[in-house]
Amino acid sequence: MSHQKYVYLDNAATTPMDPRVIDEITKHFKETYGNSSSLHSLGQKAAKVLEQSREKVATLIHANREDIVFTSGGTESNNMALFGVAMKNKDRGNHIITSSIEHHAIEVPCKQLEKRGFEVTYLPVDKYGVIKLDDLENAITDKTILITIMFANNEIGTIEPIKEIGKIAREHDIIFHTDAVQAFGKIPINVDELNIDLLSASAHKIYGPKGVGLLYMRNKGYREKRKKYMESLMYGGGHERDWRPSTVNVPGIAGFAKAVEICEQEMAQEIERETRLRDKIIKFIMENIDDTILNGHPSKRLPNNVNISFKYIEGESILLDLDARDIAASTGSACSSKSLEPSHVLLAIGLNPQDAHGSLRVSLGRFTTEEDVDYFLENLPPIIQRLRAMSPLARK
Repeated sequence: MSHQKYVYLDNAATTPMDPRVIDEITKHFKETYGNSSSLHSLGQKAAKVLEQSREKVATLIHANREDIVFTSGGTESNNMALFGVAMKNKDRGNHIITSSIEHHAIEVPCKQLEKRGFEVTYLPVDKYGVIKLDDLENAITDKTILITIMFANNEIGTIEPIKEIGKIAREHDIIFHTDAVQAFGKIPINVDELNIDLLSASAHKIYGPKGVGLLYMRNKGYREKRKKYMESLMYGGGHERDWRPSTVNVPGIAGFAKAVEICEQEMAQEIERETRLRDKIIKFIMENIDDTILNGHPSKRLPNNVNISFKYIEGESILLDLDARDIAASTGSACSSKSLEPSHVLLAIGLNPQDAHGSLRVSLGRFTTEEDVDYFLENLPPIIQRLRAMSPLARK
C-alpha cells in the first residue's frame, strides 16, 4: 500500500496545531497586540480577550473563571502547585504523597523538595499502573500536606481513580493536585465532582500552541483563600492576580481557548473514533505478532493510547525502522527519550528491564486516519520480524 504523507502517531508527545487555532492566533497577533495591563483601548481589548479565554478554558473542566491561572505549560503549572503548596504549608507538615509512575515534571520537583527537607512517599502501582486506594490511606500521616497523582499516564494511558483519591484527600483535609496534561481535552473532567483542588494542563497536547498552559486553583470558600494554601513562586508585576507576574501571552492564550472550544465540541465523537482505532491496533498486534505485552489498563485507558512491549528487541530500533517508512511513534515519554534507561513507568508495573526496552507507544490524534493506522499495521510486522531475526535474544 503506498502512502503519500508522513504518518504521525506521537500525539502524546505533542500535537500539530489545528488550522482553526492557527487562524485564531494569527488574528490576535495582528489585532490584539496590546499589553493586557495597559489602560488604553488596545490594552483593554487584550484584557477582554484574556478574560473571555479564561472563561472558555474554565468551562471545559466545570471550574470558575477566576480559578484559572495561565502559565507557560504543564511543567510550570506542576512546579507552581508542588512548590507553592510545600512552601506555604511547611510549618503545618512536610509530607507529600505521589505515585511511582508520575511524569518527570512531578517526579523531579518531588526529588528537589526532598533535598529541602520534605518527605515524599512514592506509591506503588498494580500491573496496570493503577494506585491502590488502601496504600494511599495507609501512607497519610498528620504531616501530609499534599497528594499529587496524575490523571492519566503519559506512557501507558492508564486513568487513575481520581474521584476516590480526591475524596480521601478531602476527608483528611489534604490538598489534592493532579497533573492532567494527558487527559485535559481528551476525556470529560469535572473538578467539583472529582474533588480536585489543583490541576495542570497544557495547550500543545490538544492541538494548541506550545508555551501555553494553565493551573486550576480551587478558591476554597472565599475570595483569595488560595493565598491560605499556596505561595506564589514568581514576583514582579500584578499579572494573573500576582500568581504569575509576566506580560501575558494573549494571542497564545486565545489559541489555547480556541483549542479548548474545539475539544469541547468534538470530544464525544473523538473519543469514539480514537477508541475504535486504538482497539483495532491492539487487537491486530496481539493476534498477529507473538511475544507481545499490552502495557496499561485494558479498558481504563486514554482513548488514543497504545503501549506494547515486543520481546527480544529494542524500542529504539523499531522507531528508526518506522521513521524510515515515514511513521512517527515513540518508546514512551518524549522527555526521557534521549535516556538509555528503561522507562520507570514500565518497571513500576512489573516489566523486567529487557521487556521495558522493547516498548512502543502509539498515540493517535485528531488528524490520524484509518488509512494511517492501516499503513502502520502493514509495516509493523515485517519490522518486528526483521529485528528479531537479527536479535541474539530471540528464540530462533
